[in-house]
Amino acid sequence: MKNNIKTLQCIVFFLSIIFLSITCSRTIKYTFTIYGEKTLLNGKEFLVKGLRCSNALISDETTDELIANLDTFIYYGINTISVYFMGSRFGDVKGYNEDAAINPVYAARMSRIIEEANKRGMVILVGCLYWSNSKAKWDRWTQANANHAVANTVSWLKKHNYRNVFIDVDNEGMAQNAKGFDNRQMIIAGKKVDRNYVIAANFKGDPPPEADLSIHHSNRVDGKPYIESEGTPDNAPGGYWGSYSKKDGYYNYINIGIYNEDMKTSQKTETAEHLNKGNGYMLASTWLQCVSPYGPNHKPGGLGSSNDPGIKGWLEYIRSLYGPYILPSRADTKKIVNDR
Repeated sequence: MKNNIKTLQCIVFFLSIIFLSITCSRTIKYTFTIYGEKTLLNGKEFLVKGLRCSNALISDETTDELIANLDTFIYYGINTISVYFMGSRFGDVKGYNEDAAINPVYAARMSRIIEEANKRGMVILVGCLYWSNSKAKWDRWTQANANHAVANTVSWLKKHNYRNVFIDVDNEGMAQNAKGFDNRQMIIAGKKVDRNYVIAANFKGDPPPEADLSIHHSNRVDGKPYIESEGTPDNAPGGYWGSYSKKDGYYNYINIGIYNEDMKTSQKTETAEHLNKGNGYMLASTWLQCVSPYGPNHKPGGLGSSNDPGIKGWLEYIRSLYGPYILPSRADTKKIVNDR
C-alpha cells in the first residue's frame, strides 16, 4: 500500500513538473532583435529559416491550418513565418480599412498566429503594404495613409506586446514603384511609435539608415543583417513568378507546388549559399500562396512532382542541414526583459 502511495506521489510530482514547464514556456515573451549583422531571439543568435505564408489571413480556415502545422514545420527546422495584412497576389486580403486602421477581423487572425508562434519560440514577419495587381490596395491612399498604416501596425503590435516579430513595410517596394510612396518615411513612421521594433527595407537599392535590416529586394549592406524573405529557384522556365506560375486571364497560380529536378537543385543551392553566409532564408512557393480552390496550403504536401506537389523535399533538405528547430532558453528571455 505504501509503495502504491509513493508511486502515485511520484507520478503526480512529475506531471506537475511537466505542467509547469508547459505553462512557463507558453508565458515566455520571445523578442526578435538585431545586433550588428546578426538577428537574435532573446539575445541569442537566430538564423532565420522560414516560409512565406503571405495569404494566411484569407479565412479562419487558412489561419487554422497554418497554426495546426507549426509543430510540423518546427520538426523540419523552420523557425519563421511571413504573413501579410495587405494582399497578397490573388488573395486580396484587405487587412487595412481605407482610413489605414487595421481591420479587426484580420487583426484577430494575425493575433492567433503570432501568439501560437510565440508559444513555440517562432518569429513572424508581419507584412504591411502589398500593391501590384492585388485588389487589397486602396488606390486613393497617399503617403500619409501609407505612413499611418505602418504606424498603426506597430501600435497594434505594441499594444499586445508582440515582440516575436519584425516588419516589412512594403512588399518588394511595390507601393513605392506604383504610387511613389517613400519607404523611408514609412519606416520612420513605425519607429516613432516604438524604435525597438525591427523594421525591414524591401525595395531595390540600399536600405535607408533607419531600416534595421534588408530583406529580399534590398541590397545587402555592411552593418545590417540580410534575409532572403522570398526565396525561389532562379532557373524556372519563364521565371518562377513569371510565366511559370501565371497565365493571362487566370486569377490564380499555375504549376502549384511543382518543381522539375533542376529547379529543386537550384532552390537547395541558393538556400545553402544564403544560410552558410549567415543570411536568413525563407522559401516562397505557389504551394503556400495559391488561393481557393487549390490553397493556400500550409502543410508540407509532397516532393514537388505533378503527381505529388508540395514543398516537403525542401523541408527535408533544411532538416538534413540543421535538424529540428530548438527553442531558445528561458535564461536569455530574462536577460532581454531586464535589458529592455
